[in-house]
Amino acid sequence: MKSVLITGGTGTFGRAFAKECLQTGVERIVIYSRDEQKQEDMARELAGFDQLKTLRFFIGDVRDENRLRMAMRGIDTVVHAAALKIVPACEYNPIEAVSTNIVGAEHVIRSAIDNGVRNVVALSTDKAVEPVNLYGATKLTAERLFIAANHLSGSPGKPDATRFSIVRYGNVAGSRGSVIPLFKRMHANGETLPITDPRMTRFWISIGDAVLFVMRALNDMRGGEIFIPKMRSFRVADLADAIDPVDQYSLQGVPIASDRKVIGIRPGEKLHETLITSHDTPRLYDDALGRQFIIFPEWISINGKLSDFTYSSDTNPDWLSTDEIRKMI
Repeated sequence: MKSVLITGGTGTFGRAFAKECLQTGVERIVIYSRDEQKQEDMARELAGFDQLKTLRFFIGDVRDENRLRMAMRGIDTVVHAAALKIVPACEYNPIEAVSTNIVGAEHVIRSAIDNGVRNVVALSTDKAVEPVNLYGATKLTAERLFIAANHLSGSPGKPDATRFSIVRYGNVAGSRGSVIPLFKRMHANGETLPITDPRMTRFWISIGDAVLFVMRALNDMRGGEIFIPKMRSFRVADLADAIDPVDQYSLQGVPIASDRKVIGIRPGEKLHETLITSHDTPRLYDDALGRQFIIFPEWISINGKLSDFTYSSDTNPDWLSTDEIRKMI
């Protein structure tokens, strides 16, 4: 990987991925995003690196195919992280969500093929699995577009064609989409932390682990795979207790703080994160050494060994305790 373009490059993932690229000797990094103030802030944050030689900032939107195609000139690797991600906002602005998450994905695909980009990895989410809201539906569609793009580029038969793969995981701990910053702000203001449901569970992945996982996927990909990291689960109620410890009682068989307010699940929100369903098992490979699962595309012959397997945060055997969560945050 000599040159990389990151869409949504000023987000939590994009900033961390750019730092890793700078430290590993990538020759050219293009940050593609639409907020000039965030680009200015990121430039200051990375001021210690030789930016004039390596780092480039392009103001642009994935909805603008011409601008995107221009930004990809001379690029060999694309990481597509740009998306509208806030579930209520997507529900209220459905056309905007479709324009960014679906039409924007199409623009990334065409621009990459036209510029002869070598590898494209698109970041996806648990919400694309059996979606119950518009955001999840747009991300599921985007996944299918990127996998099918291998046929547009000819990558299943041509080794030098543009290859497209997916990395799928849930919310990154501490990112803007995570509840952790909200809980910390509320705790600092002396507010009691609410939870939506005492049974709610999530997967845990740090931003550093997410970056390294995408790096590895870029190295391992052949085109059409969905890479899913093996992660630990946690209860959102335990996260609240790790930040704001209080006395507990049992509700629906789950320990919960005695003065914790239960506000109910928001529209479009799931109780648990699911990253793999039983429908994926015929094409599912369990890479135990790499601590990952890989869902292979239909054109790769594989006999999945896992029968009726699902990978969900509530049935995952590997859990974080409240004390472990407290140390990690």
